[in-house]
Amino acid sequence: MKSELRYIELKSGFGDNGPAWIGMAEFSKTGRTVYFNGKALKNSNARGISGNYYDIENGDEYWISGVKKNGTDRHWAGGGKIMIDRKAVEHYLSQVDFKQLDKNRFELVDIKPTDKQKFAELENEKIE
Repeated sequence: MKSELRYIELKSGFGDNGPAWIGMAEFSKTGRTVYFNGKALKNSNARGISGNYYDIENGDEYWISGVKKNGTDRHWAGGGKIMIDRKAVEHYLSQVDFKQLDKNRFELVDIKPTDKQKFAELENEKIE
């Protein structure tokens, strides 16, 4: 499973002001499922209202993208701090045009691992 640095924002119920994270996301073999912070997010094939992925447990929509070099990952109409995994800060700073995090824009957090086996079982349940 490959891991990549990603910007992830919850869209359901928030529009452009939802909670947002930057951290290492793991991808399934096909690349259609992203595992991040205890969640499994499936590509919606552009069927979502405001997101490009959805949570397979509850249907919440998320926007997932690569990080932008200039640090403007949030939608221009959005706001709020972006939570960044403290383990990914060095990697993030190596990809952007600035050398330190702006404490007014970022908050350091610990992103929890995802139990991928739980989601494999959930997606492969037999429907009775």
